[in-house]
Amino acid sequence: MLIRNRTHYAVAAALVAALALAGCKKKEEPAPTPPPAAETPAPAPEPAPAATPAPAALSVTSVTLGTAAGADKKITAPTTSFKPTDTIVASVATDGAATNASLSAKLTYQDGQVAGEETQTLNTAGAETTNFNFSKKSPWPAGKYKVEVSANGAVANTAELEVK
Repeated sequence: MLIRNRTHYAVAAALVAALALAGCKKKEEPAPTPPPAAETPAPAPEPAPAATPAPAALSVTSVTLGTAAGADKKITAPTTSFKPTDTIVASVATDGAATNASLSAKLTYQDGQVAGEETQTLNTAGAETTNFNFSKKSPWPAGKYKVEVSANGAVANTAELEVK
C-alpha cells in the first residue's frame, strides 16, 4: 500500500507542477484582426484635364537706341552717341505671349539720377517691338546714360549711351 500511495503522490506532484507551469506561462497577445475587406473598391480619381502648354513668358530680346524709328518701330539709324538736343528712342524687341504685361524703360544719368521713365501695357502673342521716347525741353547734360528695360517689374535688359 505504501507503493501505491507513492505512485499517487508522484502523479499528484506531477499534476501540481504542470498546473504551476501552466499558470506561470505568459499570456499570448491575440493576433491583430485584419481590417475588414472593402466591399466595393474606392472610385478612381478623375483624370486631370489635358494640360494646355503654357504660353512662353514675355522676354525682352533686344534694346536698340537711336533718334528715330520707322513704321515697323525699328530704329532707322542705330547709335549710342547723342547730341544734347536729340530725342532718345529706345526700341525694345520682345517675344512670347503676354496679357496686360507691364513693359517699362528708365533712362538714368551717370550719377544715378532718373532722367526719364515710361511704362506701357502689352497684349501680345509673339514677337513685337515697342518704342520708348525720351526728350527734354532743355538740352540733355553731357555724360553717360543707361536705359534699363523691365518686364513685369523685373529688369530684363539694359543699353548704355552717351550724350556729347
